[in-house]
Amino acid sequence: MLPTYLNSIHEVSASQWDDLLTQAQPFLRHAFLATLEDSGSIGGRTGWQPRHAVLLGEQGQLLAAMPSYVKSHSYGEFVFDHGWADACHRAGIDYYPKLLGAIPFSPVTGQRLLGTPSAAGQLLDEITSSLAQQGLSSLHMNFTTETENALLQGREGWLQRMGCQFHWRNRGYRDFQDFLDALSSRKRKQMRKEREQVAGQGIEFEWREGHQLSELEWDFVYLCYANTYHVRGQSPYLTRAFFSLLAERMPEMIRVVFAHQAGRPVAMAFSLLGVDSLYGRYWGCLAEFDRLHFETCFYQGMDYAIGRGLQRFDAGAQGEHKLIRGFEPVITHSWHYLCHPGLRAAVANFLDEEQLGVQRYAEHARGLLPYRVAE
Repeated sequence: MLPTYLNSIHEVSASQWDDLLTQAQPFLRHAFLATLEDSGSIGGRTGWQPRHAVLLGEQGQLLAAMPSYVKSHSYGEFVFDHGWADACHRAGIDYYPKLLGAIPFSPVTGQRLLGTPSAAGQLLDEITSSLAQQGLSSLHMNFTTETENALLQGREGWLQRMGCQFHWRNRGYRDFQDFLDALSSRKRKQMRKEREQVAGQGIEFEWREGHQLSELEWDFVYLCYANTYHVRGQSPYLTRAFFSLLAERMPEMIRVVFAHQAGRPVAMAFSLLGVDSLYGRYWGCLAEFDRLHFETCFYQGMDYAIGRGLQRFDAGAQGEHKLIRGFEPVITHSWHYLCHPGLRAAVANFLDEEQLGVQRYAEHARGLLPYRVAE
């Protein structure tokens, strides 16, 4: 069976797609991917063209699938291959367009190959064998799970890459004070002081679910979100319509915490809720407040996770400042199939060296965690 490529997630039903999911994670749902398309956040001139690969059975049933996009650049991926693209440009090799198996703008580990291992493996091999015929230089899969890692390990032509993020783990804390008690004295005092500094500015917080926000409040959320890009001279990836559409389709998974001063909102953090995890995605403020970022993006999420018995808080990619606040290093994985043999050999050598560096970095970072007793 040959793969079929969908130019829109709407070409397959939500029930068929979601039935292949083994993880109850918001980013993988048909509704989330459809919202990215319908809001204009991808498609058009964004450089993200939907090209979802699927394997269909004789009766048209969905056997395997990969959420994937044809890319004409490498922005919004959070696995940085700009150096590879630059090297290709200097050598006269076309690096774009490439095929990317990922969730746009979401550096969150999750399924990238949906379906049974045998069906997913068949789909994968069919895709790689036809890349050149499609005019594609490569196939990349970002933030893969252990299941995909096992499927890809040792598979001919595939190169593994490692990265490092910082996630917070709930060790059964009764409340935030219980978490603070697990820290060294110096770090405990530092965090308590930071929270007191925010409270001393008259800032209070309110958590809301997706169905509880009005369109005016979504305007504020988007204004804050977009401002985090504008201050860096960049354009935001998501459109305003994305937030309203997602609130219609997945309200039960949306959590927004508002920071208020004198009754007026001044900042927000937008998160999505999984079965046992909170995923902090976007944040923004309209004025500068001392330590407000740490409180809104980290401490509020940790406090929320403790109160709801969630096991994990993923506050986004990068950020060593998370380490001293109890976020632990977590190794992430991506996989890369490069058609050009010379490029593949050069990247393989680079990745061998990089992998050692990432592993040493994560080991060193673990030694800097603020907990009193290492676990």
